[in-house]
Amino acid sequence: RFLQGLGALVDARKVILLLRDPKSPGDWRPVGDWSGGNASPRPIATLAAQTATLAARCADESPSLCLPLDGKPAPAQPLHYVLAVRLRLLKAEETCVAILLTPEVTEREALEALARVELVIDVPESYQQSSAARIARSDVEKVTTVVDLLSEVHRETRSLAASLALCNAVATRLECERVSLGWLEEGYVRLQAISRTEHIDRKMAAAQQLEAAMEECLDQDEEILCPPDPDRAPTAGSVTRDHALFLEAQRSGHLISLPLRHDGKPVAVLLCERASKPFAPSEAQLLRLTCDQAIHRLRDLKRSDLWFGARLRQWARDQAGRVVGPEHTWAKVLGALGAILLLALIFVRVPYRVSGNFILRSDALTYVTAPFDGFLRTVQVRPGDILPAGAPLLSLDTVELELEASSATADLARYQREAEKARAAKNLADMRISQALADQARAHLDQVQHRLSQATLKAPFAGVVVEGDLRERLGAPLKQGEALMKVARIDTSYVEAEVPERDIHEITEQQRGQIAFLSQPARSFPIRILRIEPAAVTRNAGNVFLVRCGLDTAVEPWWRPGMVGVCRLEAGNRSLLWILTHRTIDFLRLKLWW
Repeated sequence: RFLQGLGALVDARKVILLLRDPKSPGDWRPVGDWSGGNASPRPIATLAAQTATLAARCADESPSLCLPLDGKPAPAQPLHYVLAVRLRLLKAEETCVAILLTPEVTEREALEALARVELVIDVPESYQQSSAARIARSDVEKVTTVVDLLSEVHRETRSLAASLALCNAVATRLECERVSLGWLEEGYVRLQAISRTEHIDRKMAAAQQLEAAMEECLDQDEEILCPPDPDRAPTAGSVTRDHALFLEAQRSGHLISLPLRHDGKPVAVLLCERASKPFAPSEAQLLRLTCDQAIHRLRDLKRSDLWFGARLRQWARDQAGRVVGPEHTWAKVLGALGAILLLALIFVRVPYRVSGNFILRSDALTYVTAPFDGFLRTVQVRPGDILPAGAPLLSLDTVELELEASSATADLARYQREAEKARAAKNLADMRISQALADQARAHLDQVQHRLSQATLKAPFAGVVVEGDLRERLGAPLKQGEALMKVARIDTSYVEAEVPERDIHEITEQQRGQIAFLSQPARSFPIRILRIEPAAVTRNAGNVFLVRCGLDTAVEPWWRPGMVGVCRLEAGNRSLLWILTHRTIDFLRLKLWW
């Protein structure tokens, strides 16, 4: 009508309304078009080719333009003129231009027509302002109506009374013959309240049909209008069979049912019946707003009316619904994983092993000592050398012993000759003296020869040199009995483990375990407990018990007595939770014991 009025104001042949695209200022979208009854096609075609250019000039250069259609001015000659004006809108960022094609008029008449058009450029702004005011008044009226309806509900303290108050208030405000409210219970909609009705007989056919229509609305979780409004687009896939049956049976005229949602889930249905007129979109919006605001109060009252057991069951059901529902997926996944982990910690039993340190020892260990006073001449071995039985270790200097042996041999020969001479002279006394001296010289010679045989020290058994590096003491004097080397047997090695006293009760003899040497932690070797020492030994970290363990594997060539590492002794199966927490529990028991 606005374009028609503009055309009538200046007797225009064509009126075009263009709106600039805010995202693309160079694009103009036609939003209105009006043509006069006797418009000529040629001028209109010429105008259509110039609309975008004229709109851009009017928007950016001048708010109003008056130009000849063909671009050739002739003040006294009648021509088709193009009038372009920028209309005032409520939103400053929007740009709208009206373009008019005049009949053949003079330039003076065209300017007069432009002046008349400029008088109505603020009509769109005034219309938008009045529309906004009308919408605001309508919204205020809706809010006021909703507040009045909610006041009726909040005034009640019982669920049934509040539901009946809501139905009565809606029936009065919207002039409905009947308003019903049904709640979802045990998977079915149960009729709870009907306007202006105190007692409901749910066995009646009308009540059952009403509940069926409510279930149809609840299942689809959408507003249903029956019969459908031809001016409103129906919802795709909407089913209204039960509504149509109820409408036909009750001859209500018009129905509208709305789901009441709590936390996004439908829990109740409000169904309104009116015979006089269909429900307008504004009334449907009012009902929708009322339902959204009233559901929280109604649900709280319905729960408060239940006895304790029913409330507890409802709470458990809601919590279970949240657990199995689609919301908070990651939290539920993490919770399920946590529960599985906790069950695994409690019920999964794994071997528990007591930890401790160990040292490799040998049953056969001997010290090699100096057999007599002397000087060190040669050293054949060093610590770590593996020796067969009888292998030479070192030797002492024998020069003095050899000289002493030669002297003793000479003395023995001399005394033997003197004894023979005395026997020949039949001098018994001298003979016996010479024989005694000869025996003394013979004993001394045997002693020297014995020392010479001990000058080279040999390994008493097959083993390894574990101590005594004498290479830097060559030629040094040695005292008889001085410890020179330590030799140990490898094939008789055993493990001496140190178990803390807090774990000693977990192990017994014949239990098995494993050891790992500090030099090669990647390899482990099986052991078996042979004996547990009865008394504890004090160490820096506390008391420990020495546990002798035998090896269940062959001795490795690289093993040496004195090597250390970590041992793990089996102590039966325990739960993962016990393994992780028993240390802390024992600590707390001691600290909190009174």
